[in-house]
Amino acid sequence: MSIRILVTDDHELVRSGIKAMLAGTEIEVAAEATTGAEAVERCAAETFDVVLLDIRMPNGDGLQALTRLRQDHPNLPVLMLTAFENPTYVARALALGATGYMLKETPREQLLAMIRKAARGEECWSREELRRVTGALSTPRISGDLDVPLTQRESEVLRQLAFGLTNKEIAQALGISYETVKEHVQHILRKIGVSDRTQAAVWAVRKGLV
Repeated sequence: MSIRILVTDDHELVRSGIKAMLAGTEIEVAAEATTGAEAVERCAAETFDVVLLDIRMPNGDGLQALTRLRQDHPNLPVLMLTAFENPTYVARALALGATGYMLKETPREQLLAMIRKAARGEECWSREELRRVTGALSTPRISGDLDVPLTQRESEVLRQLAFGLTNKEIAQALGISYETVKEHVQHILRKIGVSDRTQAAVWAVRKGLV
């Protein structure tokens, strides 16, 4: 029995590489998408067993698409496939209900194993990944019901932080100085009662800011 998958990545080379790796197996690349929005549309029109979803893509990141897919297709396994070993991304993916998280350098046999496992309805998170984000996900004060008086600028910075951007990238995106971003991040961590950026990102997810 074949496993129908949707491969979502804005780079043709990556999509072609995945197809080549899956050639000769029971796993069929039934469709491709280049943006998160396109992946959501594809899943509304067709049925897939597993979705492979890149994170950094134009017109909204893959984690935003993951949110939509979880709402529209709660039982559809979604594996995040990315070049970024970013703990903020890992924490957001887990908090948003991804089935697993893979780097694009993942060996072929491991890729096949994870797709097959996901198709069977099993979780694909490794112990190491879970260990890295368990603290962030279980921090007592991270609650969607917590009323925190963030300023408009702090909310903007927190959103960018939750998207996995560095302080330098946030400064460029918002047109403010690096030092100003650094100061805002410190204020945000103190206000919401967390100790690092990963915990802040999870708080933002649960608060519905991203």
